[in-house]
Amino acid sequence: MSERYDDDRRRLLRTAALTVAAAGLGVAGPAKAQSSGERSLDASGSRPGTNTSFGPLKQIDGGVLNVGYAEAGPADGPVVILLHGWPYDIHSYVDVTPLLASEGYRVIVPYLRGYGPTRFLSAETFRNGQPSALAVDVIALMDALRIETATLAGFDWGARTANIVAALWPERCKAMVSVSGYLIGSQQAGRMPLPPKAELEWWYQFYFATDRGEAGYDRYRHDFGKLIWQLASPKWEFDDATFDRTAASFDNPDHVPIVIHNYRWRLSLAAGDPRHDELEKRLAEFPVITVPTITLEGDANGAPHPDASSYAKKFSGRYAHRVITGGVGHNLPQEAPQAFAEAVVDVGR
Repeated sequence: MSERYDDDRRRLLRTAALTVAAAGLGVAGPAKAQSSGERSLDASGSRPGTNTSFGPLKQIDGGVLNVGYAEAGPADGPVVILLHGWPYDIHSYVDVTPLLASEGYRVIVPYLRGYGPTRFLSAETFRNGQPSALAVDVIALMDALRIETATLAGFDWGARTANIVAALWPERCKAMVSVSGYLIGSQQAGRMPLPPKAELEWWYQFYFATDRGEAGYDRYRHDFGKLIWQLASPKWEFDDATFDRTAASFDNPDHVPIVIHNYRWRLSLAAGDPRHDELEKRLAEFPVITVPTITLEGDANGAPHPDASSYAKKFSGRYAHRVITGGVGHNLPQEAPQAFAEAVVDVGR
């Protein structure tokens, strides 16, 4: 039987800013995304949109990539790696990062393959968007930075990537925060039809399966990204400047091939890299994740996502689920940075 986090006790010890009702062995109840007049963690960066940049980025060769990444916090602090999704970038963590750095964490925020300044080292490398490839990228980055273990936290593609690393390389993952829970999939599972309403939510996946969709995304990638933001976070009133800071990362020359391949691979319309076949075979068994985990969900997530009750048993270690209220959508770390940062701190205790 899994040990659960006593969220009420943690809140009393730390702050009254976020109210999370723990349900013992059950699923934790809703938490306020932001609390008026009170602070969680550190006052700096406590409100969404407080920060707009990370300062100078770093670059390092890792695996098949030269990775662009932001870093903050003490070099000898416990490491947390924050992983973004599509169509987002490292700016999803622009307010989370200073909160964690102020708590003594060494924070690493990499651009995924196909985003921002991250580039393939060779023009001959397969522009592969399959989920296991992104997880291998994380391990390669950790190796390059000589990081043995880290807390991994992410949403969307980033949550799936964190799930895969935690499942396949648990010795490298100290703990995990995953928005929308357990997201490991397989091509076989992707072949199974869903009810019509659920299929409708994946409209862009079918669009990307066509030549027209690939050309349309290439031509309108910024407009496309903004539409996804609006649909996935219907109550988030982001401004043009906030979106434009992220949209610049879509100008990466490998962005469109990576995105298109990712969604086509899911539908078995594109082959993956044979070197990852053994990893995919293990993932197709939907392995249980043993590392300490907190899963998060925004109460206004407009993107496709599983119900928390469907994946609770996929986590066998210390585990809690938190619903972040207040109109929080899919881009949870950028919309509710306090709640996300606090989950990272709590899961690593």
